Amino acid sequence: MCMVQLYFFSSFTTMEYLLLTTMAYDRYMAICKPLFYAQVMNQRACILLAATAWIAGFLAAAPISILSSAFTYCESNIINHFFCDITPLLKLSCDDTSTVEFVMFAQGVSFLFSCFVLTLMSYIFIISAVLKITSTDGKYKTFSTCGSHLTSVTLFYVLLVCVYMKPSSSYSLDEGKVLSVLYVNVIPMLNPMIYSLRNKDMKKALKDLLRRCAFCMLKGILKDSLI
Repeated sequence: MCMVQLYFFSSFTTMEYLLLTTMAYDRYMAICKPLFYAQVMNQRACILLAATAWIAGFLAAAPISILSSAFTYCESNIINHFFCDITPLLKLSCDDTSTVEFVMFAQGVSFLFSCFVLTLMSYIFIISAVLKITSTDGKYKTFSTCGSHLTSVTLFYVLLVCVYMKPSSSYSLDEGKVLSVLYVNVIPMLNPMIYSLRNKDMKKALKDLLRRCAFCMLKGILKDSLI
């Protein structure tokens, strides 16, 4: 059961940054090549890109899951973590884990780094195109279409690098659990809000919520000071 959980978690994580890269390319085409957007990003191309992300995700997770299933656990089979993740398994195993660590690093370079470079290149071209717009309002409207995606990409990559792209010897289980809560629970919950920030009703509701929170905090402070 643990290996099944590890496999699907690794698969969906790989799919996530492949789809984020696809979204970055989509925004590059929409802003930098608007006349060719409908021709290039047609329905067939979108289905092909999405299918590639799913297939690559399922294939990329297989080597780590298969190698991890052969581990021997000397002391305990209880993971000090919220779910069956690869780094706690490496800490728990009494076998040589260098092969799995090498595969993780190789996949990180081939998938994570390449996706990061492609996303970065897309945004370099996007920012360059935005800076050429003379109107300030035009710059804001154009760049606002990428703001939510850029926020999600930044949070996702920073947390992945902090958790997985470092040696297991320097990995802290307590730190890993905190970071895991962020990228497994917090970021997915924030994504709907992040992608809805351009919505006027969402902005108004968020402003009202912040205003009410500030009013409640001020009311509490005044009440305590009077007591």
